[in-house]
Amino acid sequence: MNGLSTTLIVVGLFLVGGIISFVKQGLPKSVIVLLGIGAAMCLTAGLMRAEGLWS
Repeated sequence: MNGLSTTLIVVGLFLVGGIISFVKQGLPKSVIVLLGIGAAMCLTAGLMRAEGLWS
């Protein structure tokens, strides 16, 4: 796992924490959905770049 994949995974997890916080605060659903899409994209990209994970 290189630095970029680790960074993408950490950013994705940070955004997931933001989603949890925003849901508790009762922010609009559109903001939460947008944050969820970003978190999913970061986590997916980080896991796909983690070539050492599967080889």
